[in-house]
Amino acid sequence: MAINLQKGQREAIDAPKFVIGLGWDTNSSSTGSAFDLDASVFILGENKKMLSDEHFVFYNNLTSPDGAVEHTGDNLTGAGDGDDEQIKVDLSKIDSRATEICIVVTIHEAEARRQNFGQVRNSFIRIFDAATNADILKYELEEDFSIETAVEFGRIYKRNNEWKFEAVGAGMKGGLKDYLTKYN
Repeated sequence: MAINLQKGQREAIDAPKFVIGLGWDTNSSSTGSAFDLDASVFILGENKKMLSDEHFVFYNNLTSPDGAVEHTGDNLTGAGDGDDEQIKVDLSKIDSRATEICIVVTIHEAEARRQNFGQVRNSFIRIFDAATNADILKYELEEDFSIETAVEFGRIYKRNNEWKFEAVGAGMKGGLKDYLTKYN
């Protein structure tokens, strides 16, 4: 059974291969435009910076150079139940310099469409075992991000040769650009 995490809580990930599922619902009637939320992954080293530009995994770069992180593709609507986007992770393949994997969700063209995470609800991140499909953990964002256009849902980090997940739930109002600046 999955462990439901609260913001700031940490939990070990005991599966070498797992899938990160991200889901959300939007209120498109509030802006008149459809929402397009995008999941991105930043693979960082000890210095909290990306190992290379190719270690930024998103809809235009679906796989990390080592093949350890694979984005399954962009969902343009978020319609339906369950995961809206998924990222597959195989820690047995990850670059030995990697110490952190940050999972960020941004709103595509948020400024032009006048959209923010305050109009997004039922947001969650879950991690499940790739072999058994059993949920390992889940974190539901319960906060109201009324001005933010990007949210770091969580991070997977290495400590003492063990990989753990931390429920982060921190927003930025500058969108993806802010995270690219932070991690480059």
